[in-house]
Amino acid sequence: MEKKVVLTLTGQDRVGIVEAVTEIFVKYGGNVEASRMARLGGEFAMLALISLGEGELTTLEADLGNLRSAGFQITLLPTSDDHAHKYAGWLPYQIEVLGADHEGIIHGLALHLAQQGINIESMETATVPAPMSGAPLFTMQAAVLVPPSLPYHQWSDTLEEIGDRMNVSVKVAMIR
Repeated sequence: MEKKVVLTLTGQDRVGIVEAVTEIFVKYGGNVEASRMARLGGEFAMLALISLGEGELTTLEADLGNLRSAGFQITLLPTSDDHAHKYAGWLPYQIEVLGADHEGIIHGLALHLAQQGINIESMETATVPAPMSGAPLFTMQAAVLVPPSLPYHQWSDTLEEIGDRMNVSVKVAMIR
C-alpha cells in the first residue's frame, strides 16, 4: 500500500540540493507527485508531496539525517488525499494582483477569501521593479476553490473593491 507524505525542507541555498533530496526519494522508491521549490533571500525552500511504499517512511526519515546534520530543517507529515471529496463541486478561479508594493496586501485579500469560505489552493507572490521607475511592484497569482453556493459577484466584486482601496489591480477569472 502506498503512503503519502508532505516534505518541507529549508536551508542555506547551494548547488545540488534538489539532486541530493530526490536521490533519497528514489533510493526508497519514492515519487514526487507535486512540488514547489524556490530560493527566498539566500535560503532554499522545498515543499513536496511524496508517495512511498508501505514501511519506507522510517528508513527515509533516517536517511534525511545527513541533510539535517548539514543544517537543513526538514519535516515529514503523513497525509491522506481527501481533497477530492471535501471540495467536490467547488469552482476553480485564478486571481491576479498587481500594484504598488506595501504591507498588508496578502492579508487583506486572504482575509476576505477566508471570510467567504474560499479555499486558497496555491499562491505565488513576488516584488519586482516597475519597468520605468524601478519602484517595487507587488505581483500575486492565486488559484482558489469557491463553494458552489457562493455567488460570483458577491465575493469577486468585493475582492476588487478591496484591491482598489489598497491601490492594486485585482483580476478574477474562472479556470477552465
